[in-house]
Amino acid sequence: MLRDPSVKYRAFPQVDLPDRQWPSRTITQPPRWLSTDMRDGNQALIDPMDGEKKQRFFDLLCRVGIKEIEVGFPSAGATEFDFISGLVRDGKVPDDVTIQVLTQSRRDLIETSFESLRGAKTAIVHLYNAVSPAWRRIVFGMSRDEIRGIAIEGAKVMRDCAAAQPDTDWRFEYSPETFSTAELDFSVEVCEAVMDILQPTADKPIILNLPATVEAATPNIYADQIEWFGRNIRNREAVVISLHTHNDRGTGVAASELGLLAGADRVEGCLFGNGERTGNVDLVTLALNMYTQGVDPGLDFSDIDEVIQTVEYCNRLPVHPRHPYAGELVFTAFSGSHQDAIKKGFAAQEARNDQMWDVPYLPIDPKDLGRDYEAVIRVNSQSGKGGVAWVLEQDRGLKLPKRMQADFSRHVQALADETSRELNAADIGALFDRTYLPGDADRIALVDYEETGGTGKRVFVGRIAIDGEPRSISGRGNGLISGVIDALGGSTGPRLDVVDYSEHAIGNGADAQAAAYVECRTDDGRTVFGVGIDADIATASVRAVLSAANRAG
Repeated sequence: MLRDPSVKYRAFPQVDLPDRQWPSRTITQPPRWLSTDMRDGNQALIDPMDGEKKQRFFDLLCRVGIKEIEVGFPSAGATEFDFISGLVRDGKVPDDVTIQVLTQSRRDLIETSFESLRGAKTAIVHLYNAVSPAWRRIVFGMSRDEIRGIAIEGAKVMRDCAAAQPDTDWRFEYSPETFSTAELDFSVEVCEAVMDILQPTADKPIILNLPATVEAATPNIYADQIEWFGRNIRNREAVVISLHTHNDRGTGVAASELGLLAGADRVEGCLFGNGERTGNVDLVTLALNMYTQGVDPGLDFSDIDEVIQTVEYCNRLPVHPRHPYAGELVFTAFSGSHQDAIKKGFAAQEARNDQMWDVPYLPIDPKDLGRDYEAVIRVNSQSGKGGVAWVLEQDRGLKLPKRMQADFSRHVQALADETSRELNAADIGALFDRTYLPGDADRIALVDYEETGGTGKRVFVGRIAIDGEPRSISGRGNGLISGVIDALGGSTGPRLDVVDYSEHAIGNGADAQAAAYVECRTDDGRTVFGVGIDADIATASVRAVLSAANRAG
């Protein structure tokens, strides 16, 4: 890399718009959406979609709720032409969906495009030609007048082809391709020349698509370009301003959002941002960004995993695990501090009476996208006690007291360091059982017990096995737990004092079990924890004390 890149690259010029209005605006309604997955997205694939994949993708876009779909480039070849004409001929286009085709500004290509749509109820023909200085100078070797002439001639052919098929409700779109790197006044000049031919009205407006064909500046500059264009184009009421941003600088979503603030009416893009080079704008991200701000995008991603599966199948490209909203890991926390905040956020969310979503680190409720909460917190060597407690609660219904969370977290950390991998719920559950619940290594095991006496004068009589040998023990206390402690009496190990006790039900109904937790201090100053699980809460409490006694040694 150059130490002084200014000798090779120049900063993109600002737009002279001192009274710009877009920075103070808010997006309050969705745009018109157009998917170009089947055209711009398809031409960017290593292996373009065949007819079966195209149909599957088209059906997905309709289910999601996209009402305008650019279905292909019919003049590119027989595969494209046959698919498009088949959609029309076989009645596969829903009445509320409008298909669109793309064509360069050449007579034969435009005529082929109209022919592919013969018989359509309504359709959009999208004409384009590049207008920026680099393309004029390097690619075409043409003057501004010649470039404008190409657009005019294309518009005339469109007009005449539409007149020859009057049974179709034709809509027209024109793109001054490379708009983002062209002179604004020339873009307006070319667009108005096209409008002079096609004569749009407020009832039947023309779509003027303003592409960031190559993203070459910060999103605020693109917004300035859109606002400038909207102010200066003639007959604005007869124009639908459409955005088509690419992602060369990684800010395609931001550019489209600011472009909408700047007055645009429509957005073209691809699901999950597929497209040439770094891709087109990501319609899923853009729509769900609106959703998290309380704006209904008009698109349905309530089964995001089904959308992902279809797109991955058709495109043969994976959706990145960190992809906004959709990635496998975007709702997952490994970090201990993140896990703690999320766990507390869910608890607070459940306790509130209102529905407003407010959970740290989760800008959207995963359930709104058809995801469950099982994978929100996952455990590895970076995780903390909150994450471990969350996994146990979600998987086993166990609600560990806070100090016990810290105790068990040490065991989990040791296992994670030892295995050097993520620990799943089964790993954590098995470790919990080995650490706190009865096992072969335990010295003390409960055989049976009974309790007699009234309040404050309880007698515990139990049969236990110590190192496999049966033994009868008894003790008195003001409750069951103190009676068990007295019965153990230090003869089975250190004496215990109960510091904390808690219990809760696991599940509901007749099959529900109970969990009991005790925190005890030994006579030599150590803290040990015990857990008991049983269908009977009293028995669970006894088991918890014996669990602590086993931990005390």
